[in-house]
Amino acid sequence: MNRTWWALGAAALAVGCTQEQQNQFGRGVQNWTGTNGVLEIYAGDKVVRRFVRVDKLSTAIGTSDNESRAYRYGYGVLDENLNFVADPGEKKVYFEVGGYGSYVFFENPR
Repeated sequence: MNRTWWALGAAALAVGCTQEQQNQFGRGVQNWTGTNGVLEIYAGDKVVRRFVRVDKLSTAIGTSDNESRAYRYGYGVLDENLNFVADPGEKKVYFEVGGYGSYVFFENPR
């Protein structure tokens, strides 16, 4: 019976939340489950930037027109030495990637 009340309460809260609040909750759950993405940005065939511990890439949406923008954004640790590890001193940062650039997003193999 206790589980039923908890489920009903959670459902009521979800209905009352805005879409952004629901998205933030979903990102929290995704982070908790251990998503460990890598974003590599290329100049030609060379990796020029790498971000590790990326939970997800989001597509920007216009506030007034609700249209998708031509870039992605997210948070991750800037892997300055390109070793796939968040070393001491490497910080978590916000990033944006142009929709027309060369990049690859994948799960960290380590």
